Amino acid sequence: MGTKRVVVEPYNEMWKADFEAIRDEIDAALGDLALRIEHVGSTSVEGLSAKPIIDIDVVVEESNLAPAIEALDKIGYHHEGDKGIPGREAFHYQGKEHLRNHHLYVCAKDAAELKRHVSFRDYLRTHPEAVQEYSRIKKEGAVLFPNDIDGYIEYKTAFIRGIYKELGLE
Repeated sequence: MGTKRVVVEPYNEMWKADFEAIRDEIDAALGDLALRIEHVGSTSVEGLSAKPIIDIDVVVEESNLAPAIEALDKIGYHHEGDKGIPGREAFHYQGKEHLRNHHLYVCAKDAAELKRHVSFRDYLRTHPEAVQEYSRIKKEGAVLFPNDIDGYIEYKTAFIRGIYKELGLE
């Protein structure tokens, strides 16, 4: 199920609590399989405008990918494969109306995509000028591409790649 309408909102303090509620449910299901559960994406950066969808990366040992997929299936998260991004397994869900809309991924601890997510988040958390610029780009993109998620994503790509390059990830 993809995003139909692109809506970017100002930062919402509730996103942190929303993440914690999702994390707690996932943590209870995974137990020791999860090395950590990371709040990534724009909702994880204070002051950053974002689509109000929580992005979560569950970090596991590569050998625990299959058991993690099985455990998540038992609580309503259904594996969709890597969707073309090696090392990052995507999930969709049902029966989670009590939680904010979210994207869930399980990543091997050494996955390049996990490193990009965490590094990008951490960069933004320490560079307020980048947060302002990225917020501006995201809001502008939502106006330009209100019904075109691919166009919106493409509009943000140059900014994201610039940060990746600065971090040595590109």
